Amino acid sequence: MSSATQQIIDMLNMLPKKEQDFACEMLKKIVLAWDPDFTKLTPDEARRLELGKKQLASGEFFCESEIDWDNLDNMDLN
Repeated sequence: MSSATQQIIDMLNMLPKKEQDFACEMLKKIVLAWDPDFTKLTPDEARRLELGKKQLASGEFFCESEIDWDNLDNMDLN
């Protein structure tokens, strides 16, 4: 998390609940103005997407039958 993000969180946490809700709605409007379709990726999302594409292309993936959906936290992904 960037220092600016942490600073924003710290400031929001100082506000009363009503003002936190207002600030959240304002932030949503800012994000919608920046990306009305939520189609832009953050740099981290873009990096993770490219990594996933490379892993898929090289055969580094799990078949659905190999996944224990009820115990995802216990899966060994290595």
